[in-house]
Amino acid sequence: MSLTDGAIQRMFSMSGSSDDPSFLPSVQILHLKKIAQNGGADDRWKVVLSDGNRFLSGMCATQLNSKVNSGEIAQFGIVNVSEFLVNTLPSGQKIVIVLRCELVQNPGSRLGNPVDITKAGNVGSAQAQPSGGVGGGAQPMYGKVESAGNPYGGGGSNPYGSRGNSGGMGMSGQGSSNPVIRTNASSQSFTPISGLNMYSNRWTIRAKITNKSEIRTWSNAKGEGSLFSVVVLDSSGTDVKCTFFKEAVDKFYNLLEEGRVYTFSGGRLKVANMQYNTCKSQFEITFDQNSEIHLQDDAEDIQESYDFVKIAALSEMEPSGFVDILAVVKHVADPAVIVSKKSGKEMTKCELTIQDDSGADVRLTVWGDLAANAQTKFANLPIVAFKRARISDYGGRSLSGSGCSVNPTIPQANQLRQWWADNGSNTQARSLSSAGGGARGADPFEQRKTVSSIKEEQLGYNEKPDWLSFKATITFLKKDKAGDEGAWYTACFNSGDPCKNMFKATQTSDGFFHCDKCQQTYEKCVRRFIFSGTVADDTSTSWVSVFNEQAENMFNGVKADELYEKLAEGDRDSYDSTFAKASCTEWIIKCKVKQEHVGDESRVKTSIVSLTPIDYAAESRNLLAALGV
Repeated sequence: MSLTDGAIQRMFSMSGSSDDPSFLPSVQILHLKKIAQNGGADDRWKVVLSDGNRFLSGMCATQLNSKVNSGEIAQFGIVNVSEFLVNTLPSGQKIVIVLRCELVQNPGSRLGNPVDITKAGNVGSAQAQPSGGVGGGAQPMYGKVESAGNPYGGGGSNPYGSRGNSGGMGMSGQGSSNPVIRTNASSQSFTPISGLNMYSNRWTIRAKITNKSEIRTWSNAKGEGSLFSVVVLDSSGTDVKCTFFKEAVDKFYNLLEEGRVYTFSGGRLKVANMQYNTCKSQFEITFDQNSEIHLQDDAEDIQESYDFVKIAALSEMEPSGFVDILAVVKHVADPAVIVSKKSGKEMTKCELTIQDDSGADVRLTVWGDLAANAQTKFANLPIVAFKRARISDYGGRSLSGSGCSVNPTIPQANQLRQWWADNGSNTQARSLSSAGGGARGADPFEQRKTVSSIKEEQLGYNEKPDWLSFKATITFLKKDKAGDEGAWYTACFNSGDPCKNMFKATQTSDGFFHCDKCQQTYEKCVRRFIFSGTVADDTSTSWVSVFNEQAENMFNGVKADELYEKLAEGDRDSYDSTFAKASCTEWIIKCKVKQEHVGDESRVKTSIVSLTPIDYAAESRNLLAALGV
């Protein structure tokens, strides 16, 4: 296998393999040396590449470490380089970063008599030789090439030259307007998002904004500020999340519009946290007020790409993965505001039921502004393409995400719309979320179960809780607790963070109430219901636990503090009658079933999470429909 003639000269004049993807040079590894790393970081390997006439120093990317350690990449080996970058150090020296290569053969000795490309004297305009940097005598083969002045031609001590007002991004003659932007001599060069990597420090991407968040504020020990994020997509079909902080928020927020195309440069890359990032790129980009962003006119070449999965296939897929889904939104629930357990902040969510032509439907939760406007956005049974929705096993199978396109102009959407119009709307779908999920309202009529299902289906023995809804009658409520005056507990009087009137407060010897959560003592407390009871239908009876919100619903809004005052006044009859009125009432009940361990014993605990009064007219219609009448 011969080496590619002139390969090093050409690589030296390029910014990377993205300049010409068809260029796949065959070069020889003249030298391979391990660079010591501190703090347990991945090994780094210095490499020298040769085409038989010229050689160029560089580094192997860490993803090649396994090939180096196995001996596949070794000294004198001939490799085909399929992906590389050329970086310019502050001293002006150019190095090559080998990102991907394959071994061809290893002749075991050096081929040709190559010389250093930086000293060859015929590198053309690719890099001007710094004056006084290299003398006529021999220099170390792998040493630095020092520059006596600014290699970029700018004045002063700034190695990147002065920033012009024109926003130009060339690097020839005058200094670059931004040190992290890559251009070529004839026209601006765009790096595909899929080609971004931690070794690239000069890039410009051209992309369309597909999603833009609201401005959020943050505050911690380091200070406070604001931020917003956008998701951008380029013609390579890869999207990436971009975040703007503080001054960049003021500069760019009103300039960036969803659906428009811009060029972006001057950002910093970091590895994405895939637990919270749904984009294809393995990186995220942070932009500051010095970044360069310019509006582009033409957006036709950037189209959203999808890899659709049928809903029925979700039951066989692992949780925490991401999928693209094309479906009909056949039901939109009311938006709900919840409090995040981690941040303590309010979040808006809305649950959709979506169905496709695979014979299944699933619950999908959207968040934020999309959730708040969901009933308008998803009205009239639209066809919606959901991008990178997260799979969860929370209550069977469910999805979560906010990236979507309503009634997209793609062939698959037209096919699904025709199927729905022909007969799909009358198809009885199998629900993958039939077990319910969380403390939301009762499940639809067709997803209900019976009380006997708790034992028959061995609910509660899984790692995560099971959920079910059934229609049942409250047959008994345990209103008295041993050693206590009523069916409640004393909670912290603090209605703010972190307690929110939920954590237990213990009465002290002086009559005050101390909370271990916030470490505060108050004169008063808030009483919250907690008791057990039994529910029954025509199949079985089960013990259930009842908590404050469900008890207040059961008691028509009566609070525990009100009943406490009645008892304190000696009015036991009001207390007893409140419980008596709730007995023998019929509800649609949503329960969580989970195995608990108390001491050496384990038991299955069923807790009521919602109570819905029965709409007997709707119940009758559902029964007639189920009977086919």
